[in-house]
Amino acid sequence: MTKAHPWMANSVPSIQQEMLSALGLNSVDSLFSQIPEDHLYAKPFNLPPQLASEVALSRHLDDLMRKNVTCKDSLSFLGAGAWPHYVPAICDEVANRYEWQTSVFGSPTSDHGRNQAWFEFCSQIGTLVEMDFVGLPVYSWGCAIGHSVRMASRMTGRRKVLVTEVMDPERLSVLRNYCEPREMARHIEIVEVAIGADGCIDQNDLKSKLDDSVAALYFETPSYHGVIEGAPGTLCDLARTAGAEVIVGVDPLSLGLLEAPGAYGATIAVGPTQPMGVHMNAGGGVGGFIASPDEERYASEYNTLNISIGETIKEGEYGFGLTLFHQSSYGSREEGKDWTGNSVYLWALANAAYMAAMGPEGFAEIGRLIMARSRHAAKAIDGLAGCSVDLSRPFFKEFVVTFEGEKVADVNDALRKRGIFGGKDISGEPGADGQCMLVCVTEAHTEGDIARLVSALKEVLA
Repeated sequence: MTKAHPWMANSVPSIQQEMLSALGLNSVDSLFSQIPEDHLYAKPFNLPPQLASEVALSRHLDDLMRKNVTCKDSLSFLGAGAWPHYVPAICDEVANRYEWQTSVFGSPTSDHGRNQAWFEFCSQIGTLVEMDFVGLPVYSWGCAIGHSVRMASRMTGRRKVLVTEVMDPERLSVLRNYCEPREMARHIEIVEVAIGADGCIDQNDLKSKLDDSVAALYFETPSYHGVIEGAPGTLCDLARTAGAEVIVGVDPLSLGLLEAPGAYGATIAVGPTQPMGVHMNAGGGVGGFIASPDEERYASEYNTLNISIGETIKEGEYGFGLTLFHQSSYGSREEGKDWTGNSVYLWALANAAYMAAMGPEGFAEIGRLIMARSRHAAKAIDGLAGCSVDLSRPFFKEFVVTFEGEKVADVNDALRKRGIFGGKDISGEPGADGQCMLVCVTEAHTEGDIARLVSALKEVLA
C-alpha cells in the first residue's frame, strides 16, 4: 500500500475520500474518465520503492548526482548557449542575500529596494547596448528574440521575419514557437538569409528578400559560430530603408570591444545574461534581455516588467516602481502584450553586481582577454594535422574546427576519457561542412588549459 506523503495532506486516504465525497465521486480514477482508453498508459510504471525518510531521499539524490561529471571535474570547451565564464564571489554574495529571497514580487509600487536594484540592471544593460529603454530579463536569449519579433510585428503590422541561415538550433526552435503555427491567424513567417564564405550575411541575398512584408531582420554579432559581422551598420540601413525593425543579438561581454548595436542603427537589442555573473546550471541559469530606444511606440509593446525612477518630495531622494504594468500578463493576464514570468529576476541582481564590479574598463579588459585566448587556441588547433580553423574570419570566444578524417562524436568521446569536454558537435547543421566542432574559449581558460586541449587533440588525431 502506498504511504501518505508527509508534506502532502491530500495524500492521506481519509482526506482524499472527503474530497471525492464532496464531488459525488467514488474514486480518483473517475476524475480522468474523459480521457480515451487508448490514451492511457496500461503498463505498470517502473518506479523505485517509495523512500521512507528525508535521510533516505538525501542519500538517494547524492548517489544519483555522483553519476554526473561536471565542469568542475573536467575541463570544458562547450559553449553554444551556456558558457564557462568566471563568476565573481560578489555575485553569489549579493544574489543569495536574505533580503532578495523574501522580495520576489508584490504590488506595482512595493519594495523600493528591489525596484532600485532592478533599475540598476536595466540602466547598466542600456549603457552597454547604447539604448535607453530596457525591460526586466525574460527566460532566455531565445525568448528575448521571440518577444522582440512579436513586438516588431505588432509595430509594423507585418508578418515576416528574416533570420540568418546559421543560427543556434535551440534559439531558432524557440523563435519558431513564438511565431506560432502556420495555420494560426497571428503566424509570423520565418525566412532565412544566406551566409557568405566569410561567415557574414550575404547582402545581395538580404536585398532580394527585404520588402514591405518584412517586420524585422534578426542577426547576431558575434554569430552562433562566433563570427563578428563585418558591416552591421549597412545591414541595419538596408532593413530600416525597407521599413523593418532591426533586432540584433549580442554577447554582452563582447561590447567592451565591439561597437554597441544602438550606435550602428539597431532598433532592438537582445542577448543572454548568463555570461554576466551567473553559473551554468542544469535546466536554469539562463536569461535574456530586450532593449530599445526610449520611445512610446517601442515601450508600449514590451511584455516585460519595466522599472521607472522619479523624484520624491525630499530633495535628492528618488523613488522606484513598476511602470506600464497594465500591458504585461501580470496586469492584464491573457490580454497582455505577451506572457512573461519572473524566473530570472533574481539573476538580474547577480548581473547587476557583475556589471557594477566590472565597470567599463573591466568589460574592455575581459573582451580583449577572451579574444586573445580564443585566437591563440584557434591558431594552435589549426596547426594540428587532421583538423583546421578558418583564421580569416574574425571571431569572439567561439570558433569552428573542421576535422578531416575523424568524426566529432569520436573525438569528443576520446577527449572525455582524458577529462575534457570538447566543443559542441555541429556536423550537419547549416554552415557546417563536414565534421565540425564549435569550440568555446573564455577568460576562465588559462594558457595551460588550452595547451592541454591541443595536446589531447594531437593524441586523438594521431
